Amino acid sequence: MKLPQISGLELIKILRKKGFVVVRQKGSHIRLEKNTEKEIIKITVPNHKILKKGTLHQIIKITELKEEDF
Repeated sequence: MKLPQISGLELIKILRKKGFVVVRQKGSHIRLEKNTEKEIIKITVPNHKILKKGTLHQIIKITELKEEDF
């Protein structure tokens, strides 16, 4: 999968559609959480104009987003 170049706010919109809730913000980092049957998934998204590929890849891996979510 070729990673798209998106901003932190665009990623947060996608995550909110998937059931994540913004719980707090400290500076330019926004914390989101999602309750699942097994665990609480916690993720921090930097509010940057363009997310680095490694950061985006790690968030996609943790949240189990699919290519069609973008």
